Amino acid sequence: MGKKGKRDKKVKGAEKTAVKMEKKVSKRSKKEEEDLEALIAEFQLLDAKKTQVVESACPPPSPRLNASLSAHPEKDELILFGGEYFNGKKTFLYNDLYFYNIKKNSWVKSEIPNPPPRRCAHQAVVVPQAGGQLWVFGGEFASPNGEQFYHYKDLWVLHLNTHTWEQIKSGHRMVLCKRQLLVFGGFHESVRDYIYYNDVHSFNLDTFTWSRLAVSGSAPSPRSACQMTTTPDATGVIIYGGYSKSRAKKDVDKGTIHSDMFLLRKEGKEEQEKWSWSRVNPSGMKPPPRSGFSLAVGPAGRAVLFGGVCDEEDEETLQGDFFSDLFLYDIIKNRWFPGQLKGNKTERKKRRRGKKAGEDAEQENEAQLESGGGARRKQPHGDREGDHR
Repeated sequence: MGKKGKRDKKVKGAEKTAVKMEKKVSKRSKKEEEDLEALIAEFQLLDAKKTQVVESACPPPSPRLNASLSAHPEKDELILFGGEYFNGKKTFLYNDLYFYNIKKNSWVKSEIPNPPPRRCAHQAVVVPQAGGQLWVFGGEFASPNGEQFYHYKDLWVLHLNTHTWEQIKSGHRMVLCKRQLLVFGGFHESVRDYIYYNDVHSFNLDTFTWSRLAVSGSAPSPRSACQMTTTPDATGVIIYGGYSKSRAKKDVDKGTIHSDMFLLRKEGKEEQEKWSWSRVNPSGMKPPPRSGFSLAVGPAGRAVLFGGVCDEEDEETLQGDFFSDLFLYDIIKNRWFPGQLKGNKTERKKRRRGKKAGEDAEQENEAQLESGGGARRKQPHGDREGDHR
């Protein structure tokens, strides 16, 4: 048998293994999902009591993680939806909606009838059409003890001009590419098993239909917690980084932080479009390995990367190094370079050295510890970043 025949045989074997693993995960998680579905239904009965839109000025939202924060397409506002909070003993899930006015530095809570069920780790994309829309896909619901998970695969749209939620009858990553929402990768887990994905799905904003894309070329390895951004000409999508884990030995998993980059490109007209993968090797000063970072499209064909975490894990412990640095990726020149923020250095030094500033920070830290704000589930951060399926 030639080299090509052996390679094809290995690929087919890997595909069969993936299918068997997916069935195994599905069977074991079915009972867990049935229990959580009943709990979700109880929360939905409470939400059903809301019959009209109520907007009210409010203080900043309560502490949370794995929420979505999106820029309003027509106003100087940010839209916060959902999220989770763990106080060291109990996990709380949210489906509340907030609007932050950037110029006024003020928050407004918007209670809209028929919202999506409570969730975290979902994906949200803003579309500038019909007065602005916020599309929300997937996410996760967790039991109060944080040991069972329900993974959503529903799709919702918030019509910003009419203040209405609509469910479309039809961790992953999602990005807007012309008239399509593209979803890549993600993972699914139960108590005992997990599986990662590297497939691509498209949702057509005109026909409201899903389709799985047939993509040629060498795809990224299965992963979660990567980030996606469209190219300036909107004919492709850049995919960077991510996280995955594999079984090192019995009851021991090994996590991998990915720092590779790929281009998903579309060619041809809509009826005859073809998609292809290609590896991208940028020059310049690359960010250190991390997952769970934020990536947004900036001006002049540049993507802005901020923050993230690098987990150091062994059989007994899990520690994360959190980043607060900034990097820019020039999509046109295919080059990374560190971002430098300009500001009043003297003022920053005063705040850093001032006694009151130190006292305020210390009091804030104490308050967070008392409320359990510093507690986290013992789980890699790469698996908490909007990729559940």
